[in-house]
Amino acid sequence: MIKEEVKMLNKIICIGMVLVSVLFAQMQNHRFEPMESPEPLSGFDSLNTKFIGNWPFSYSYAASYDAVRHLAFCGSGGGVYILDVSNPSNPQKLSEKIHSRGLVCGLFYEPGNQRLYIAARQGGIEIWNVTDASSPVKIGYYFTPGWAYGVYISGSYAYIADGNDGLRIINVSNPSSPNEVGFYDTPGYALAVYVSGSYAYVVDDVSGLRIINISDPANPYEVGSYDTPGSARGIYVSGSYAYVADGTTGLRIINVSDPANPYEAGYYDTPGFTSGLYVSGSYAYVADGTTGLRIINVSDPANPYEAGYYDTPGIAQYAYISGFYAYVADDVSGLRIINVSDPTNPYEAGYYDTPDWVFSVYATGSYVYVANEWSGLRIINVSDPANPYELGHCDTPGWAYGVYVSGSYAYIADHWQGLRIINITDPSNPYEVGFYDTPGSALGVEVLGSYAYVADGDAGLRIINITNPSNPYEVGFYDTPGSAYKVHISGLYAYVADEDAGLRIIDVSDPSNPYEVGSYDTPGSAREVYVSGSYAYVADHSAGLRIIDITNPGTPYETGYYDTPGYTWGVYVSGSYAYLADGIALRIVNISDPANPYETGRYESPDYAYSVCVSGSYSYVADAYAGLQIYQYYGEGIGESKYDIIFRMRLLSNPVKGDIKLLFESFRKIEPLTLSLYNSLGQRVRIYKEKHNTNLSLPVEDLPSGVYFLYLENQISTSPMKVVILK
Repeated sequence: MIKEEVKMLNKIICIGMVLVSVLFAQMQNHRFEPMESPEPLSGFDSLNTKFIGNWPFSYSYAASYDAVRHLAFCGSGGGVYILDVSNPSNPQKLSEKIHSRGLVCGLFYEPGNQRLYIAARQGGIEIWNVTDASSPVKIGYYFTPGWAYGVYISGSYAYIADGNDGLRIINVSNPSSPNEVGFYDTPGYALAVYVSGSYAYVVDDVSGLRIINISDPANPYEVGSYDTPGSARGIYVSGSYAYVADGTTGLRIINVSDPANPYEAGYYDTPGFTSGLYVSGSYAYVADGTTGLRIINVSDPANPYEAGYYDTPGIAQYAYISGFYAYVADDVSGLRIINVSDPTNPYEAGYYDTPDWVFSVYATGSYVYVANEWSGLRIINVSDPANPYELGHCDTPGWAYGVYVSGSYAYIADHWQGLRIINITDPSNPYEVGFYDTPGSALGVEVLGSYAYVADGDAGLRIINITNPSNPYEVGFYDTPGSAYKVHISGLYAYVADEDAGLRIIDVSDPSNPYEVGSYDTPGSAREVYVSGSYAYVADHSAGLRIIDITNPGTPYETGYYDTPGYTWGVYVSGSYAYLADGIALRIVNISDPANPYETGRYESPDYAYSVCVSGSYSYVADAYAGLQIYQYYGEGIGESKYDIIFRMRLLSNPVKGDIKLLFESFRKIEPLTLSLYNSLGQRVRIYKEKHNTNLSLPVEDLPSGVYFLYLENQISTSPMKVVILK
């Protein structure tokens, strides 16, 4: 499928190439009628760049459970682990194949049809068939206009707490083609939803609890509200009460017997920050942040009290109760399984530790090596970039921040624990063979020949002899004036990105006696450097990309710059392009003229883009909570203009709200005249045909917000335009 999409994209972007033959529709009342049913669009802004795949695992914020099959669904970053927990003390991973497009913030499992619904923040709602737990299949998705944080399924509808866009109601009767039927824009920031009877109970952050009548899903309306004193984060409804996890003010119990006049019946102020809860019997199980799981007796809602607690090792975000066990999504510490058979004395029965933040990546061959914070080195098989999977893992003692691969070894800059050397001869079974504990805080590493060059924070550049990987030792160092963040070796020089002092150029021709030959103090905070030809490309945080001429290393000077919208952390140069990780997105900058760089591609990432590595046609992005993201840049040629020269066609507005409005200023009678609409994945979602009209209107009211490409095609030319549709 991916190969076919790539072929299609190549056809699309080459002017004059013939597209595959298409069917046509008849014009009715000057409106184009669609030939094809819509395919979901990407919820992420892009330019000339395509999403390929991801390995998105990280911290855990959501959990659910299948009581019949004894399966736990553990949200992890932008993915879900399916675990066999029939033996709670020893959970076994059955699958890591659920890779969502955004971060997993909410889960809802339907046991009847064995479907898992995911609230995936920027990725909207995703629907997965988990009948075969070892091979889940994605069957549908819908990009909501906001950020999907919570999901609840009732009947044929999915109710989505969609951040700034309130409550969205999605018809999922056909799970392969969900569509929005109604919405209610709450006044605050919708974070979770619970449906009971004819009402959706939405927790709306600082706007408290909102009660929405959903008896007619197409026309929901608010019937009542209660402004809780804190920040409403989680909701559970049982009987006449709505239990609200209210941030710093703990558990609030709201009487909703009359939805139009809710009032607080009681509360219990937990010691932490409550974000999620589950009610079972006489107890409310509250995920209370750094103070773990708190068990509150609510048999008398007016006088709740704590019966017991278990302080989980991480930051408790959500709890799901089934039988004698609480399944706690514990942020940095993954899934914790707590025995609550005696609520006054809960204890941990087992756990499954999920990965951490991804800070740095290195790609070579069929593998991507991931520096995974507290989880050390992760080795991801990307032989099929659309379906990457973890092959091996080696935990380092500190905080894996940088990674470089040379030969049979992966070299890890392990913050606070120096240089760690991992044997990767068998990628499925990596193991540490040696280490050198540098005096500073190792942040970056590069290897050339017999030496590893470590950017060691306040301790500057350290040069380690790795001739014998089991016994590395330091041969020299140069203490840069600031904090050495990353290093790149080229020729006889080490180019150091010094957080406080810009680019430092160190002569390392004699590793035992390195010395500085030149420097350039960039205007921002230098985080990474890549050298290509006569230029050093510096990721300069708040000051974007700085291009430094190093023809004479003793007198470097800036020749050009590109100030990205975000904070530029990572840079990698390939050919005429600099690939930048700027927090917000992967950005691709044309540097063919170093004095005049310009952005020619981008893809907005799900979380926070820290680092990028390019191998072949793929860009591998370290995206913090969203793990590893894989993109493909397919070149310049997709127009940003509202105007087509050949046909004198003009977009009357862009972005578009409502129909796409077109004006042909000088209409040429060419038949057939065909318009095609593609999404940013290269999938055609519309085909239209027109005969001799100057004012045209393309109906797109059923398409979600997103980035589209509009092509006016005939046998002579293909003319592309970018269209952004907003709801």
